[in-house]
Amino acid sequence: MSVEITTGPPEVRVPASAEVTDTLGTAETVLTRRMGAPVRLADPEDLGGSGRSVVMRVRVAETPFELPRTLVIKHYGTVPGKGHSDPFAHEAASCQLATALPPELRVGPELIAQDTEKRLLVLEDLGRGANLADVLFADDPRAAERSLLAWARALGRLHTSMAGREADFDALMRRLGLESWSDPVADDIQRSLRELPELLANTLDLSLPEQVRARLDSAAGLLGSTKYRSFSPSDICPDNSLVTGNGVRFLDFEWACVRDIALDAAYLQFPFPSSWCSYAMPAGLVDNMLATWRSEIVEVWSDLDDDAVLMPRLLDAQLLWVWVSTWWFLPRDGQLDGPIDAHMPSPRRSTALADRWQRLGKDAAANDMPEIAEYAERMVQALVERFGSGALELRSYPAFR
Repeated sequence: MSVEITTGPPEVRVPASAEVTDTLGTAETVLTRRMGAPVRLADPEDLGGSGRSVVMRVRVAETPFELPRTLVIKHYGTVPGKGHSDPFAHEAASCQLATALPPELRVGPELIAQDTEKRLLVLEDLGRGANLADVLFADDPRAAERSLLAWARALGRLHTSMAGREADFDALMRRLGLESWSDPVADDIQRSLRELPELLANTLDLSLPEQVRARLDSAAGLLGSTKYRSFSPSDICPDNSLVTGNGVRFLDFEWACVRDIALDAAYLQFPFPSSWCSYAMPAGLVDNMLATWRSEIVEVWSDLDDDAVLMPRLLDAQLLWVWVSTWWFLPRDGQLDGPIDAHMPSPRRSTALADRWQRLGKDAAANDMPEIAEYAERMVQALVERFGSGALELRSYPAFR
């Protein structure tokens, strides 16, 4: 997943181009209209973008009013075609929703200004601090542990502070021109439920037992309306989580939505299933992360303090994530078993998937779901037969080696 408002090499200037000049000029116009007096911006720095937007840090060179010294500009391209999610609308609605919170509860950058017609956002610059991926790929295990626990706490606070805001999110999305929205991960899960059985049969010669199919269909109930729904950035990967002196702040709301909190909490059970950097973590730390998140969310959902209520929901969410990530990452015929992301320090696809199915099998056995545990064991065996014993050798994050 792409890095948006995060750290990077300092003073990486954006080459002078028509696109950059247009974005700067548009941002100056938007801020001037917002402030009621001329604002001039300078010294754009590239922050990576996602292919869907130009993202850069700029210096406020001239303004008669008090503005931060630097700002972040996100300028989106054309409106997607019918039937496709609009990342600008998701980001704008999310930032408006989050900015309405008190500063101490804010989950992401403050929205300074926006222009829907120009598809541009002016955001608070959260600085050059390390993101969670930087910490996990460094060499300080204590710093990594502190940051992961802070990440779990921030996720819990996000869920509690944004609970009950679905109607507000709907209204903001409609105001931005969208009559409906969906969680893109939920869309992918539904598609994987239809398509993965055939892929597994063709690639791994593995059939899907009816009991497992029924369990998957039951777990998919998390994708609908439940009483445990809250706002989610959707993409809560390490490179979209900025470690600050005031805790972790989440970045990149291009696919943000409202969904069952178990789908986010499953990230605590096994690391970052939608991310390129899915390595192993110490078992005790995983338990502590879950306990930290849980200590926050029981303020709103007190019944989730009961293992009999929480753990089956988390296992359902884990099952859905393992299933959809298998659909995403399993090499098709003719494809190499390469890294999840060839441009990043990612594990092999088969190695990441084997570890996820192993974890799912252990958790299913511990929660009296023998049909899932047995199927997970068969899946791991099939992956090893297809891709070799190296599929069982997922290493820890560098910080814990």
